[in-house]
Amino acid sequence: MNIYYLQSAAAVLLTFGLVIFIHELGHFLMCLRLGVRVEKFAFGMGPELFGVTRGETRYSLCAVPLGGFVKPAGEEIEGCSGKTDEYYGQTWYRRLAIVYSGPLMNYLLAFVLFAGVVYLKGMPEFGDKPVIGNMVTGFPADRAGVRIGDEILAFNGRPITAWRQLSDAIHAAPKQEISLRLRREGREFLVKLATRVDDSTGYGVVGIMPESVFKPVGALTALWEGAAQCYNFTAVTAKTIASKIWRRERPDLAGPVGIAQMVSRAAHSGWEDLVFLIGFISVAIGFFNLLPVPLLDGGHAVIYFWEGLSRRRLTQELMTKANSVGFVLLALLIIFATYSDVVRLREDRAARKAQAAQAAP
Repeated sequence: MNIYYLQSAAAVLLTFGLVIFIHELGHFLMCLRLGVRVEKFAFGMGPELFGVTRGETRYSLCAVPLGGFVKPAGEEIEGCSGKTDEYYGQTWYRRLAIVYSGPLMNYLLAFVLFAGVVYLKGMPEFGDKPVIGNMVTGFPADRAGVRIGDEILAFNGRPITAWRQLSDAIHAAPKQEISLRLRREGREFLVKLATRVDDSTGYGVVGIMPESVFKPVGALTALWEGAAQCYNFTAVTAKTIASKIWRRERPDLAGPVGIAQMVSRAAHSGWEDLVFLIGFISVAIGFFNLLPVPLLDGGHAVIYFWEGLSRRRLTQELMTKANSVGFVLLALLIIFATYSDVVRLREDRAARKAQAAQAAP
């Protein structure tokens, strides 16, 4: 295995491990804050490689470095004796604080990463050179074999000298066949592709972005930008989901394979791209866990709100049924997202082969 794949694998493990572990750390810290006894707190999944017991908590390092988990005492209603140091011995609103602390930590991680990149690297601003600085996985340009660093010379035969010319032309051509003349490593070639429609603007898009230039900023500006990025990503995600539901369109989901592909690409384009992507994924995990889906934090929150408003005690039967429904929904979602990833990879490979054949002399 060469250094490229080792770097990609390390980036994927870092991303998934950090984002999920921070989520579980939020639950753990809130349990400690509220006096809930934690039986086990682990980094990673699977068999324990190393562990130490401190007080009543077993701290473990597990074999698969992807995330972690928290096991509070009394997390099953039937097994809870009602003591105040057990999870279901807490009032509904204290349990609400515990479930919301996970997504909160995801947003806090994203805020720190966004603000840190802006402070250390500078405020990213799009340059005006017609050179591709980044791409969106699975979008038309990616499928057509376009690469980061390619210089765009012409759009539909018209010369391009600035990025603004290119973006205006693509935006004005939603769902249309276009051609781009590119220069890569001194060689020129033509790429043909079809644009997509951006749901929020109606513009044509192909999934390319210009090279970034960085403007130094102070700490307060960096903090403000970190908070703004968290808000913007959340707002765009919510708006996109609402639009898909309203229009009854199939959502564009990236599963584990697609996310790993994006992380791998970011790992080879610069540390700031990788850190920024980790922040974005952390926001996505935090937002996803706020959705009112059984088994997720948001689903538990809905049940606890119902408990508080109705003043009815939860039963193990109710929680088991809710978790079973949530498990089925999440399993179907993961299967669908993974299937979409596989189909996207096959289509990308076919498109690249066709483009290579077209570009060949």
